[in-house]
Amino acid sequence: MNIINTDVIIIGAGPTGLSLACQLIRHGIDFVLVEKNDTVTRFSKAIGVQARTLEIYDQIGLAQPAIQRGTIASRVRLIEGGELRGEMNLGNFGKDLSQYPYMLMLEQSKNEELLYDFVRRHGRDVRWNTELESFSQDATGVTAHIKTPSGESETIRGKYLVGCDGASSPVRRGLGLTFAGSTFERLFYVADARVDWDLPHDALHVCLAREVFVAFFPMPGEHRYRVVGTFPESKNGEEGEVVYEEIEREIKEQAKLKLEMSDVRWFSLYKVHSRRVNKFSEGRCFLAGDSAHIHSPAGAQGMNTGIGDAYNLAWKLALVVKGIAAEELLDTYNEERLANAQRLLESTDRMFEFAAGSHWLMSFIRTTIFPPVAGFVASLETFSKRIFPLISQIGINYRNASLSQHTADEREVKAGDRLPYFEVDGRSIFEQLKQPKFHLLLFSRRDREDVCEDVCEDFLSWYGHLADCHVIPVNAKVSELFETEDEFCVFLRPDNQIAFISSEMSPRPVGEYLQARNIS
Repeated sequence: MNIINTDVIIIGAGPTGLSLACQLIRHGIDFVLVEKNDTVTRFSKAIGVQARTLEIYDQIGLAQPAIQRGTIASRVRLIEGGELRGEMNLGNFGKDLSQYPYMLMLEQSKNEELLYDFVRRHGRDVRWNTELESFSQDATGVTAHIKTPSGESETIRGKYLVGCDGASSPVRRGLGLTFAGSTFERLFYVADARVDWDLPHDALHVCLAREVFVAFFPMPGEHRYRVVGTFPESKNGEEGEVVYEEIEREIKEQAKLKLEMSDVRWFSLYKVHSRRVNKFSEGRCFLAGDSAHIHSPAGAQGMNTGIGDAYNLAWKLALVVKGIAAEELLDTYNEERLANAQRLLESTDRMFEFAAGSHWLMSFIRTTIFPPVAGFVASLETFSKRIFPLISQIGINYRNASLSQHTADEREVKAGDRLPYFEVDGRSIFEQLKQPKFHLLLFSRRDREDVCEDVCEDFLSWYGHLADCHVIPVNAKVSELFETEDEFCVFLRPDNQIAFISSEMSPRPVGEYLQARNIS
């Protein structure tokens, strides 16, 4: 029997699996990507692309193509009883926090097309119409048996396997992992349609009511919107019992706006689940995306979190496959992403309860108190600095994880955080951090730059195969972020999360950090 050998077997070519493939290409790791469907999804599905995802896209040249194809949600208008009650300006909500200070409206199908195009441009492809039949693992690898489009069986042997195969994940079931959580009884609907009304196409419109809500997300194309809403509790029937005409009636009734909907390209009904696995890995097999966690659509977190899972896992797999790191490094994937999934479920559940909860007090706050003050609150810098990192995922941190080494040189910015955004000579710091390596940043006074360049040269002679080195001037923004005017260094992981901060400007602390984690 012919056996295909590879480094990583990826099951599922949705946004998570395709993102993992792109990152493995970036790190020079071989893979086989298997998908039971015949091509990327034809449906829009998830729609919000967060700042952290755009930062990840930027490293592989996909951020600008995504922005060109999408729509920036510049404002949110709040409507109650058919009248405008409040407005929030979100086009620059994350000002000074990210190069992408907004949410991009770009449906999942378009994201998958961008990612798949990257895969093909790099000489790789997806094995479409191919289904996982079974898999097993031993001390040296994973064996997967697949069914090809012709119905024949083939065997793939890989060092590792990653299940990116959705909420009903055969990989998760095969590993015997639990998927505990809850199901909200409220019935949701979603539709992609043309909406003709008097409101401009430059904003997300949210209609708030006592029992329900309905939101209109602007999409590329004239009068195109993604419409998402809830049915009242009294109409919580089974999904199959509701026809589209009832959804349209419900939208008109709840929005209390004069509108006409047509050219419906997709609609669906579902109940919201909030679930996660008990662990993200078992032996040489891993889970990512919806196979590991599903949650309410509040905050547009799902697709972005799967892409984040892939980003976290890829560099660790790469170092282990290349023999640079011990296999223990892979344990940190579960450590970091399981804790993140738990926080995510808690925050999306809270957002969901605010947006769609039926408790009388929550309804009163949502429809009466919140709309008129929303614009003022959103304009407050303290509010944006707290909320934007949460929604955009730039605030995800691994402060309590074993790869974060804390020192006395930390202040508000700590080991485990994403490197804060700032500019150097008018350009984003992340422009310098696109190589798939660790990065040593030496923050230097202007009169000491030559000395730091010598430190970089010495550092690269020892660790150039693992990391690059940059001398960064301590400007006013850097001093504000790191709360010091003195010299210091920041050692970054390949995913631009901070490994440690130190006042010692030498290769020594890097060597100690890597040695303690069996990376060489």
